[in-house]
Order: sequence, then C-alpha cells, then structure tokens
Amino acid sequence: MICAENIHKSYGDLKVLKGISLEITAGEIVSIVGASGAGKTTLLHIIGTLDPFDQGEVRINNQNIKGFNDQKLSEFRNKNIGFVFQFHHLLPEFTALENVCIPAFIAGRRKGEALKRGRELLEMLGLGERLEHKPSELSGGEQQRVAVARALINDPAVILADEPSGNLDSKSSEELHKLFFSLRERLGQTFVIVTHNNELANMADRKLTIKDGMIGRENS
Repeated sequence: MICAENIHKSYGDLKVLKGISLEITAGEIVSIVGASGAGKTTLLHIIGTLDPFDQGEVRINNQNIKGFNDQKLSEFRNKNIGFVFQFHHLLPEFTALENVCIPAFIAGRRKGEALKRGRELLEMLGLGERLEHKPSELSGGEQQRVAVARALINDPAVILADEPSGNLDSKSSEELHKLFFSLRERLGQTFVIVTHNNELANMADRKLTIKDGMIGRENS
C-alpha cells in the first residue's frame, strides 16, 4: 500500500528526517510515536503528498509520486488519501453532511451520489440524526467523526491521522480509537496514525518510533 525508501527532509540546516524507510500493507493500522519535534508529522505529510522531500522515494498503490506536478499530486491525494487531523477543520457555515461531501464534489462526483454516500457514512458512524447540524451544534467527538466520514468519502487507499484524539476528552478518544478498528473490520481500511496517546499507539498492529530522524526497532 505504502512504500517509503530513504526519505530525507531538511528545513534549512535542520535535518528532520535522515533516511527513513517503511512499508505498510493494505488493511494495516500502524502508529507512529516519538518526542515532539522528532519528525512524525513531517513524515506523515510527506507520505500524504502534502510536503515535498529532499531525497528518497514514496510509492502509494504502486504509484511513484516523486514525478507528479502540483495538479497531479492534488488529484492523486483527493482520490487516494483521507486525512484526519487533531483539529477537525470543518467549515462552520456548512452542515455535517455538506462538510463530508466536499472532497467528493472536488473529485467531480455527482451531487446525488456524493450526498447518498455521505449519508451512509454518517449513519454508519452513528450520526444519522445529525446530518443537518452545523459544527457548532456538535460535540467534539461528533465533529471528529464527521471529519472521519469526510476522510472516507472518496474511498481512499489509506487514512492518515495526525493526533486524531489530541483534542478530545478521554471518553471521546476511546470511542474514536474503537472506531478506527471497526472501520478496518468493515471496510478493510488502512490507517497510519501519528499520536502521543499510548493507548491508541499500543492498539495498532505495529508501532514505529521516530528518534533523531530515524525509525527505531519496530514494536508489534
């Protein structure tokens, strides 16, 4: 599903990633942990085609993204990668359903088809009665589930999550963690999760630790 080889990334004189290589297979849930500033989010953004890298190679679904121009990267990202961030980034003027459907509209899917799929996802995530609610009318946990549905709307190859429970209370965090594993069972979804939450990190199939710009010995 994902293969990164010898990834290097610097910001000026600061070397953040120093030759990271990893492989993630379809249906895996992999957590990435490490101290603040270790390069976890940088690696996630590179895998997600959001940030360029200085050296190495990234293949997603057997496609080498290195030669893609900005437009092709944007199209590839929209169709193949779903994102869940610590802060939900929901648009406040739109309803839950409209927020979920935005990536589908960008991808050019027909409105009726997108809305149908959006309803199905929100109902599957326990938000069937909250379709027309705006973000301000939803709890933090509900907003994050809307963000998960939005990440799933285009049936991506992989979901990349950056501190997905970092802004939630303990109960909502636990529910979100269970949701990821439920989605893997139902949809065969692949997850790569950057987290400081030890409970979530240890639930994953594999836990990768980044230290000094490198991946240490794997834990599974």
